[in-house]
Amino acid sequence: MKSIYLKDIINTMDSQEINIELIVREKNVGVNTIEYILGDITGDIKYNSKTNFDAGEIVTAVCKNNDIKNAYKYEGNYTLKDFMPYSPKHIDTIMKELEELTTNTFTDQEAIRLDNYFFSNKGFIKLFSTGIGGFGHHIYIGGLAEHTLNVVYWTNSLAERYHCKYRDIAVLSAKLHDIGKIYEYSHVGAFKSTFRGEMEGHIVIGIEMIEEAFKNDSFSYSEDFKNRVKGCIVQHHGMPEYGSPKSPNTEEAYMVHFADYIDATMSKISKLKSETPENSWSAFNEDLKTKIFI
Repeated sequence: MKSIYLKDIINTMDSQEINIELIVREKNVGVNTIEYILGDITGDIKYNSKTNFDAGEIVTAVCKNNDIKNAYKYEGNYTLKDFMPYSPKHIDTIMKELEELTTNTFTDQEAIRLDNYFFSNKGFIKLFSTGIGGFGHHIYIGGLAEHTLNVVYWTNSLAERYHCKYRDIAVLSAKLHDIGKIYEYSHVGAFKSTFRGEMEGHIVIGIEMIEEAFKNDSFSYSEDFKNRVKGCIVQHHGMPEYGSPKSPNTEEAYMVHFADYIDATMSKISKLKSETPENSWSAFNEDLKTKIFI
């Protein structure tokens, strides 16, 4: 953990030099200088220099008179939690709970095989466990895994309560519904959309990943299984105006959609709760189309 944070010294810097570790969030190259946005978990500050740093790099900034006078590459140890928002839940705990919940549910061999295709891949796990939920909800490292766990939980509960015929497909689709976000977003220095994310979006990317799994896995998946899983992923936003190419048209697709909607909505409400004093109204939320009394 850092000993000094930006909020502790911003607007209070005096003639004494203070060294502070910051992450390079953004980098804009100009004609004669490079404009950087540097920051940590408590805030950001601009810095112009001719020195070349990469986005995501940790630098030591020399601060004086409410400005950065110099910066150089930091060579020591650090924890990324000092610089980027993280899930309040430990990521390893989230991933363990997600795996236990689905492992104890799946009995269908097709579901087990497709689940293992992704979640036995260490490269996939690394990207998935550190991904963000998006810009509308779970906007922090580990947010994708946390959101997925919650969607799986609610989907499983709905499937059990309403005796879903294709329960394994519903729960598996909930687990896979947002996998495209590992390529839609980047958290190198700052949370932002990738070029591929801007061009395709996570639903299209997710379907491409599923199709690749079906193509490259030696296991023979039935057409019904493939169509139902892809249908859940394509339809999980609910309606075309919310980003789904098609509205839900199977029992399991409705369950994944409603589970996704519940968790995304409650994440937004939780954020409003964290920003609003008790017994008062929150700010108006554009996504919810209302303000919330806390």
